[in-house]
Amino acid sequence: MPDLPTPQDATEAALFSECWDAVLAYADLCTSGSTAAAQLGREAFAHGIREARAAETGPVRGTGRRPARLPRIPLLLTAVRTVAAAWEEEGQGHKLDPDLRLWLNSDKAARYTGPPLQRPLALRGLRDLQQPDAELLWFAEVEALPLPLVARRLGLDPAGAAEELQQVRTLFRDRCHRNHLDTPMDARCRSYARLLDAVTRSSAADTPGDLSRHLATCVQCAEAAACLRLHGGGLPGALAGGVIGWGGLAYLERRRRAAEVRLGAGRPGSAGQTAGEPEDGEQKARVARNGLLVAAVLVSALALGVSLMPFGGEGDDLGARGGVDRQPVADPGPSLPSAPSLPPATSKPADRKADGTKQPDSTGKPEDENRHTEPQGTSSPTDRPEPDEESEDPVCRVEYDLVNQWPDGFQATVTVTSAESLDSWRVAWSFRDGQQVGQMWDASVAQDGSRVTATAADYNKSVPVGGDVAFGFIASWHGKNTPPYDFELNGHACAKSS
Repeated sequence: MPDLPTPQDATEAALFSECWDAVLAYADLCTSGSTAAAQLGREAFAHGIREARAAETGPVRGTGRRPARLPRIPLLLTAVRTVAAAWEEEGQGHKLDPDLRLWLNSDKAARYTGPPLQRPLALRGLRDLQQPDAELLWFAEVEALPLPLVARRLGLDPAGAAEELQQVRTLFRDRCHRNHLDTPMDARCRSYARLLDAVTRSSAADTPGDLSRHLATCVQCAEAAACLRLHGGGLPGALAGGVIGWGGLAYLERRRRAAEVRLGAGRPGSAGQTAGEPEDGEQKARVARNGLLVAAVLVSALALGVSLMPFGGEGDDLGARGGVDRQPVADPGPSLPSAPSLPPATSKPADRKADGTKQPDSTGKPEDENRHTEPQGTSSPTDRPEPDEESEDPVCRVEYDLVNQWPDGFQATVTVTSAESLDSWRVAWSFRDGQQVGQMWDASVAQDGSRVTATAADYNKSVPVGGDVAFGFIASWHGKNTPPYDFELNGHACAKSS
């Protein structure tokens, strides 16, 4: 760990190690390079620790309670934002992410330092909770740690941790509802306050059309709806976005991935999963997938060999049988990455059909046809595959996950499994409905009309055979939000994982 404030005891030393990881993750999002990220992280960590110690030793209220404050990790994350703002004012803004600089000079950033009643609702609601309750909510919802692990860390009974968390969620909702009513608002927003409370209490309640239209145009009420609606999985995003501000959703995604890697879990945050559990469902799927990959290579090679055997007549068209409904030979499961294609064999006279064209190999293409060259002879021109079309031996498979959606925007992740090792990567796709990507993490983004290209960051360029390329983004949409299509990895078409 870098040169940071000296811990006062062993408990604080353990907290320092955990908090530094979170601070550096957010500082990396806020800066334009690793050196600047480390510098911002150090300054913010020192600033936040001083603030936390001052709050702990500060005067006690007459009721016997200390002034309300954030848990340590959110407190340190807000310190990153504070130091970044100081850099911008002191002429060091060139070290920061350009989008963050725009945000720091906008009205959105001013909300976090302006009048208390105008600050984001999630920030006020979390600050109003007792310290142990606030830490439980943040660890479980934002840091994505398994609930039994959170319970042990906070000294709670693991058997009752799920019930305790539900009570804290309800308490957070009540605090947010009260703060929403205390917030200065116009008459129209005030008229919807009671209806908004009622609609968000039940997962079965339908949102009236006029309220939906109001939420699509009113940021203040949409923010309240995200904090009041405990069902639907939107609470982590509401907390991260409301407390951290810029980059909150990107930080949330990073922490989920960090928890997955650190704990060896499939999808972090499941209530019944502990850090010591050997495997969950997704881990088992990965083990099976990696085991089947070897078999897939053998099966693919065997299929290729059989297709090239000179049976003659109709019988040697084995590689093209089965029609459009036939499953790929090397694809025994929906999430199985396909093996790299074997080099094409030398053409033989017996490998031609009656019409004189080359006999397709196991990929369904003539042996001497290169994917990126114009076809010769009587072969039909190669077109880009349709969005739902899968090749028999795809170079890559893609999984598109719509994480969250709101009236004019959405968050999504893209995971591409490569059948080949990569020194660098570039993933491209097309949108149907005019969606525009505004922010991306774990990759840099460029968009030309409907075509989006994500390029590897410096730290995730290398991908092993069967490895995953993963990144996330936030985008806007209007009217429809159809999933993207025509995914490519380094110019090669990818099949969709079903």
